[in-house]
Amino acid sequence: MLVATELKSELARIRPARPCCRRAELAGLLFAHGDRNGVRTLDHATARTAVQLASALGIGATAPRPATAGSRSGRHHLEVTLDRFAADDPTALQAACDRRAFVRGALLGSASISLGASGPHVEFVLRDRDRARRLRDLLAESDVAGGLMERRGRHVVYLKGQEQIAALLRLTGANRALLDFETGRVGREVRSRVNRLLNAEQANLGRTVRAADRQLQAIAHLDGTGELDRLSPGLREAAAERRAHPDADLDGLASSLGISRSAMNHRLRRLVELAGELAAPASPAASVGG
Repeated sequence: MLVATELKSELARIRPARPCCRRAELAGLLFAHGDRNGVRTLDHATARTAVQLASALGIGATAPRPATAGSRSGRHHLEVTLDRFAADDPTALQAACDRRAFVRGALLGSASISLGASGPHVEFVLRDRDRARRLRDLLAESDVAGGLMERRGRHVVYLKGQEQIAALLRLTGANRALLDFETGRVGREVRSRVNRLLNAEQANLGRTVRAADRQLQAIAHLDGTGELDRLSPGLREAAAERRAHPDADLDGLASSLGISRSAMNHRLRRLVELAGELAAPASPAASVGG
């Protein structure tokens, strides 16, 4: 199973080679925070990435330090403060590599990730609706379809479904995470297919057992009334074969007699019908007026 911390660690290890991509990724990191002068995160790798990107661009940055404001959840955030950084509007990014870098930064800086067996889910949590719309539009330009909703005063761009999550991982360059994700998906699909086949086989077996029981009861009734010996050789042959092999399926019985499956099924069904006709009460004779 792909773990969210492993995904963020992999993304943090990616080092953009071009200055424009470094700038775009740093802009993505800062995008969720409203002001563009700092990063606040629970993830150490994300904090280090902010410092490394800023340094590579010649922008002053403080070392990661504990956030001054406490957290009611008991978790400890890290803060990185940057010198003034004017980031471009993400929807204005023209180069595909810049869009990929921006989304990678946004995934590190503002996303919560759940990629467990219960179903993949990624959310980008932003402060205002305009930013959320711009991020959703940027994802759509890269063929990653996201939804938009509001929760407790925050605006959330969310991705659901196997295909959308795989597209996001592919877009951001998380190749190891994508491999783990696809491996897990294939494993779940195989297990689901096997379960369906087993359920279908169990259902077929149940139907075969019930049909064989009806046929054996019918044969016993015909034999008990003496009608079995009066039947055609083909029906008597089918009855004898069923009695000799009470657990066999139609294919096995037909193969033993050298006839088709359809012919065997017809003979057994006819035995059941004849037994039913014998067991049915005779209809009362119509009275004749004198």
